[in-house]
Amino acid sequence: MSNLDRLKLLEQFAADEPKDPFNWYALALETQESQPQKALEYFQKLLAEFPEYLPTYYPAAHFLAALDKLEEAKKAFEKGISLAKDQSELKTLRELQNAFQNFLFENDLDF
Repeated sequence: MSNLDRLKLLEQFAADEPKDPFNWYALALETQESQPQKALEYFQKLLAEFPEYLPTYYPAAHFLAALDKLEEAKKAFEKGISLAKDQSELKTLRELQNAFQNFLFENDLDF
């Protein structure tokens, strides 16, 4: 299956089941390289409309940081860390905490 076919399929899934955050998550991941503006819209939609969907936070924070949207990235990391604690997802919590520390260091930030 080509990337374009996969993208069309994911878009169809999202149209058919717009309340399923995984469909938007898959679209965000699929479009990061080829259509960063679309990926940004998908990640922002996920963060706004599906704030309890924990898988979003790690890739969204990295993507936002790569776009130099440092304040948004920081908020995504912090919200993801808080949510992982609330959901007792310890592996995800450690991954997010480590990534957040690296993010702060790499961007010479001290919040």
